[in-house]
Amino acid sequence: QVQLVESGGGMVQPGGSLRLSCVASGFSFSNYPMSWYRQAPGKERELVADITNLGSSANYADSVKGRFTISRDNAKATLYLQMNSLKPEDTAIYYCNVRQYQYHYWGQGTQVTVSS
Repeated sequence: QVQLVESGGGMVQPGGSLRLSCVASGFSFSNYPMSWYRQAPGKERELVADITNLGSSANYADSVKGRFTISRDNAKATLYLQMNSLKPEDTAIYYCNVRQYQYHYWGQGTQVTVSS
């Protein structure tokens, strides 16, 4: 019943910005930390950022620190990732994630391509 639906990906030039969204349903959104992961071709899926259930604290991968901002709107059951100063190495499929106990739920992913 847990569903996560990402949107907002696309193609952008280096230095550009995108805002990703993840609409969640099927669980009590405000009770769970949420995360963004990404996976580039031929690479392992990596954690990009996570945020506590009420949005009071966030963590970021070193590679995106200072450029990306994770946030959430619990009233809308929506997770966001604001991506600024994008680099070609940010190109990946970006996934929304929630962990409940030891089970991870994933969205379908949204493609981000950074290229000139």
